[in-house]
Amino acid sequence: MFYGISAYLLWGLFPAYFPLLRPAAPVEIIAHRILWTAVFMAIVLTVSKSWRELRGVSAATWAKVAAASLLITANWLLYVIAVNSGHVADAALGYFINPLVNVLLGVVFLAERLRRLQTISVLVAAVAVLLLTVVGGQPPIIGLGLALSFGLYGLVKKGISLPATASLAAETLVLAPVALGYILYLELAPAQAGTFLSEGPGHAALLICAGLVTAIPLLLFGTATKLIPLSTIGMLQYVTPTIQMIWAVFVMQEHLEPIRWVGFIIIWISVAIFLTDIARNHRLTHRRKPKAS
Repeated sequence: MFYGISAYLLWGLFPAYFPLLRPAAPVEIIAHRILWTAVFMAIVLTVSKSWRELRGVSAATWAKVAAASLLITANWLLYVIAVNSGHVADAALGYFINPLVNVLLGVVFLAERLRRLQTISVLVAAVAVLLLTVVGGQPPIIGLGLALSFGLYGLVKKGISLPATASLAAETLVLAPVALGYILYLELAPAQAGTFLSEGPGHAALLICAGLVTAIPLLLFGTATKLIPLSTIGMLQYVTPTIQMIWAVFVMQEHLEPIRWVGFIIIWISVAIFLTDIARNHRLTHRRKPKAS
């Protein structure tokens, strides 16, 4: 729970960071995120002497790692496009939808069972999402893309039998050559479309730090997926879009229709029900444990 909540708190603060990377285009930002995350994770594996964890990894595991890499890259790209184009609320909607996707994937593919209160919580959240997407009158293309890509990423991560650090390192190392090639192309092309060398050392430092900003919450998330059910991870995720909504309204001054406020309130009622069930189940489990004599 600690790892999951920490990851979502950090992700909730992302709308404050990525606008700082302008004038870099979204694809350039993603390339730098991949490259510098790979560099950071290579340092982590070297310091912790954990490279051995990637030796002897099966082809099937590498296939899962590659799939996870593509899914998280697609998610990153959609998110950066949304945030840097002033659609933070649309990005938040995607992460409001995502927990339902996680719960559905957990039930369908991992045979996870929901308790009665958890089922009620999911149904209440589904009503809220339906209200936001249908009554709100806007096709949630960005939201659905973010929800599906990150939900499937969590499902794939659940099936990768590697520690969180080795798994994230493998994901970024798979795409690092492509990212490096794209960055070199931008910087060396006659049009000089890249911004890493042309916008000053401060901008370059921010692009490099994008690797650290990316890696830390992903490490926390990867650890959480190993320790708690996917459905629980999904419901905890409402922390992120709530922070993003606060940022969109009070910092970015984005206008929200009243129907969206109603939907978000219903969703938080759903979260309260789900967390109540977790606390209740924890107490019951604790009481059933035999006391030490």
